[in-house]
Amino acid sequence: MRCPFCGHEDSQVKDSRPTDDGAAIRRRRQCEGCAARFTTFERIQLRDLYVLKSEGSDGLRREPFDRDKLLRSVSIAARKRPIDSIRIEKLVSSIQRQLETQGENEIPSKRIGELVMEGLKGMDSVAYIRFASVYKDFREAKDFEEFAGSVTEVAKG
Repeated sequence: MRCPFCGHEDSQVKDSRPTDDGAAIRRRRQCEGCAARFTTFERIQLRDLYVLKSEGSDGLRREPFDRDKLLRSVSIAARKRPIDSIRIEKLVSSIQRQLETQGENEIPSKRIGELVMEGLKGMDSVAYIRFASVYKDFREAKDFEEFAGSVTEVAKG
């Protein structure tokens, strides 16, 4: 593993343990060149996934699935909410596992957004609305108002 500080090719594993959700191995490493310490994560990847994104008039762009990008998006929606990072990690791992086991290598970004919405809906209504505002591209305050109203009605019912 290349050192992120000095670029040296070799590092020594000092400690290995599973993450809290059990979906990865956390490895604490030390560079043999500069002695800096850093952490890496090892995860199971069942297949290479690609995300299909819409581009204007029916054009599609294909890019590799990026778990970290999904994790950042969910974390931003959940910022300053009473949702611990372990629950967010579990949600992202669950979504990734669903995508890998569905049999398709190319997944529309819309499908990923729907899975995140399903997960956040049961977790925290504010995080759900925040994510929806970006995913559904809210343009005006009334868009928030209408969506938040529908979330409130579902919660009451």
